[in-house]
Amino acid sequence: MNIKELIMGVINQQELLNYYNASVIYEELPSGIRGFVFNHDGVYFIILSKYLSYYKKKKTLLHELAHIELNQLCQSNKDLFAFFIDNYEDEADKYIKEIMKEV
Repeated sequence: MNIKELIMGVINQQELLNYYNASVIYEELPSGIRGFVFNHDGVYFIILSKYLSYYKKKKTLLHELAHIELNQLCQSNKDLFAFFIDNYEDEADKYIKEIMKEV
C-alpha cells in the first residue's frame, strides 16, 4: 500500500493510515504551521491544523504521509534530522509531485 494507490482510489485514506499504523489529529496550530508528523512507540501521529480548508488538509495529509513513506522519521541521530529538515520537506514535496504526474 502506498500514496499512489490512495490517489488512484485503489485504497481509501483509512486503509493507508491503518497500514502505516497512523492516526490523524486536528489541532489548533501556530500560524503558518499546516501540519507535522511524529512517531511515538511505533505509532505515527499526523497533526493537522483544524483551520485548513478541505483541500489544504488533503494536500497536507499527503505531504505528511510522504514523510512516512520515505522513511524520513526513522533517523537514528535526531540531531542530524533537525539539520536536514529542509531537505526532507523538499523531498516530500517532490515525491508527491512525481506521484501526481504518474496518475
